[in-house]
Amino acid sequence: MAKILAIESSCDETSASVCIDGKIFSNIIANQTVHEQYGGVVPELASRAHIQHIVPVVDAAIKKAASLTQSPLSVHDMDAIAFTQAPGLIGSLLVGSQFAKSLSLALNKPLIAVHHMQAHVLANLIADPKPTFPFLCLTVSGGHTQIVVAHSPLKLEVIGETIDDAAGEAFDKSAKMLGLPYPGGPLIDKHAQQGDLKKFKFAEPQIPGLNFSFSGLKTSVLYFLRDEKLKDENFIERNINDLCASVQYTIINILMKKLKKATEQTGIKRVCIAGGVSANKGLRNALLQYGEKHHWKIFIPAFEYCTDNAAMIAITAYYKFLEEDFADLTVTASARAEW
Repeated sequence: MAKILAIESSCDETSASVCIDGKIFSNIIANQTVHEQYGGVVPELASRAHIQHIVPVVDAAIKKAASLTQSPLSVHDMDAIAFTQAPGLIGSLLVGSQFAKSLSLALNKPLIAVHHMQAHVLANLIADPKPTFPFLCLTVSGGHTQIVVAHSPLKLEVIGETIDDAAGEAFDKSAKMLGLPYPGGPLIDKHAQQGDLKKFKFAEPQIPGLNFSFSGLKTSVLYFLRDEKLKDENFIERNINDLCASVQYTIINILMKKLKKATEQTGIKRVCIAGGVSANKGLRNALLQYGEKHHWKIFIPAFEYCTDNAAMIAITAYYKFLEEDFADLTVTASARAEW
């Protein structure tokens, strides 16, 4: 029986999870509200908050798993310690990695280093129904936008990615231009549900192949708002729902067109989404509509497994544990490590 304690600390959520034989028994997340007043994550403040949260979060994760299994679990019962190695904010990553390495050394347990983006994809393997291999995964977050072919749990191939900004960044920066507070992406989604998604038209960059670009969209939104505010200084306030709906529609349309092209090129009809932006209701609905129209089999993780969380680190670590893919104590956190 493989018991794994996993830690996620790549950005501003401190999370811990216990996985037993491929089943998640806890997924505790401590959020950081301190960044809201600054309009974005402040790395130094994030690191300090991780230091404060990590011990109680790990303790809570083990206690919850013990209550669900009705057995006296402790950190000593873990068979391996997993952590997010990359990518992310280096200060935040260091808190989680050093804590995990210390536990591994003190308990004489194997150490498992996990790539954050691989974990987002494998979040689709946490709950039933699970996709069979191979499957396509559209991974969309604040820092990444990728189309991945999952050949197996540990063999993932990136076939398309953003050449500039990520979809999540396009959401947040558009929200800032619209005067919405941080984090703006969820607020755009909320306003969009009450707006006309085709009221305003914004640029969709035409990038060859399966790669994405969102910088042109942001520029289009910027100049459009500038011109309209010259005519009516209250333009944004009067049209906030329609503006949010139109921006969201454009971002989702860019994503869906590339995903459709990927299914055509690979012939794979099992399609998943992952990453923080996959919690967006507009994106989820669009994926379901495309799936019905093009006969895809769609898999969407539960909301709690879309944003940064340790359960996705734990499930990835479980498959690495089965292959005895362990790290030694010389392993280092990295802000930008490739897969």
